Amino acid sequence: MLIHTVFIALGSNIGDRMKALKQASDLLPPDIIPVSFSMVYETPPWGYEDQSPFLNQVIKARTHLSPCEVLKRLKEIERELGRQPIFRYGPRLIDLDILFFDETEYKTEELTIPHPEIANRAFVLVPLMEIAPNYIHPVTQKMIVDMAAQVDITGIIEFRGDNE
Repeated sequence: MLIHTVFIALGSNIGDRMKALKQASDLLPPDIIPVSFSMVYETPPWGYEDQSPFLNQVIKARTHLSPCEVLKRLKEIERELGRQPIFRYGPRLIDLDILFFDETEYKTEELTIPHPEIANRAFVLVPLMEIAPNYIHPVTQKMIVDMAAQVDITGIIEFRGDNE
């Protein structure tokens, strides 16, 4: 059985945000096994700014699943936790996105890997830099640490539970 490395971004800005991140990561096994967790960061909303701050985290995991199977499992977890469809970039109880899958490029109607917005999203790059600073983006050929240096990290702070 071939084992793959996958990086997953987690985000929440509705309800008990920390609980949502924890529940989502707890539901990944047995098919997706976390091996590294970034710290949790509180971040300003992105895309649609008239909403509460997010908690964001990145997990490095191992899986035997294909990219489409990982996506399917992440969407199942979102539904299990109660995520409701809402407008693009709107508030969400939980959001799970595949950032990278091995060092491959993958594109279907439903899924693009690497995630096409990584380079623009400090809320992803900051936690990703923590657990994989030297990882090289397979399309841009830039290291995560270099990509993170190119984004505005204003308002991104380590979440310690007392930020609420």
